Amino acid sequence: MSVFVVVKFLHVLLAIIAVGFNATYGVWLATVATQPTPTQSFVLRGIKRLDDWFANPAYVLLAVTGLAMVFVGDLRLTTFWIAGGIVLWAIAVGLGFFVYTPMLRQQIRELESSGPESEEYRRQAANARFIGIVLAVIVVVIVFFMVTKPTLG
Repeated sequence: MSVFVVVKFLHVLLAIIAVGFNATYGVWLATVATQPTPTQSFVLRGIKRLDDWFANPAYVLLAVTGLAMVFVGDLRLTTFWIAGGIVLWAIAVGLGFFVYTPMLRQQIRELESSGPESEEYRRQAANARFIGIVLAVIVVVIVFFMVTKPTLG
């Protein structure tokens, strides 16, 4: 078994963890939307923990394993699907760390201080939902690139 195959296995495993955790967030949020504040708070804090401790570190390690595959395999960073994936990954990570995570933190604060009926909480929830959808689309495009390996021309 080659180093490339081992790194590729880790890369795929990390993608399953990162994307898999993220894919559950919408289900959890929809399920708990009409529940009392303590239940909603528990779920939001759970999502934040999953994001901070599992999904986000997996996304960072995806970059490490992806670059490792380029350097140990016969791949080039300038290949369309690799370059496109890297650019989209950087956008997703930037949005995730600098927009979604602080937004989720604020959403939790608003829920716990003002409740689920407050205008500010509803605004925060709507913004987080929008960014979550944007991130999901970006991640799906990255997965499409990695699986299909499209070329230009």
